[in-house]
Amino acid sequence: MAKAIDKALTYKNLLNLKENQSTFEDANEDAVFIKSDRKYYKILFGDIRFIEALKDYVVIYTRTNKLITAMNLKTMHQKLPAHIFVRVSKSYLINLSFIDSFDNHTIYIDKFEIPIGEIFREQFLSNIQAGYCKIVCTVL
Repeated sequence: MAKAIDKALTYKNLLNLKENQSTFEDANEDAVFIKSDRKYYKILFGDIRFIEALKDYVVIYTRTNKLITAMNLKTMHQKLPAHIFVRVSKSYLINLSFIDSFDNHTIYIDKFEIPIGEIFREQFLSNIQAGYCKIVCTVL
């Protein structure tokens, strides 16, 4: 219930924003600049835990805070490195390195539970398997 209330309040705040012209600057090798709240923030890819879509906005959850910017999730996904970020549902992109655990329907990142969409499940599992193989094969 608290999660739903928090999400509703976040969405309400988005609708009340006077200046919603937030943008996304092209990514360099390890970071991206995001415009949020009339400032550009440099965000390292390694600091982004996951990204959540809220209508025409995305909420970027980093290690230390969250930023809201006017952009859709598809555009955000196209700008980020595919070997780090994977789309796992219509509403979420995740950084593979932050996964604590997962089951057939949910990914756990810290205290957050991120649903795995049915149409994204197979791709997610193949990305996990490919990443795991690289780690294990390198160690062996």
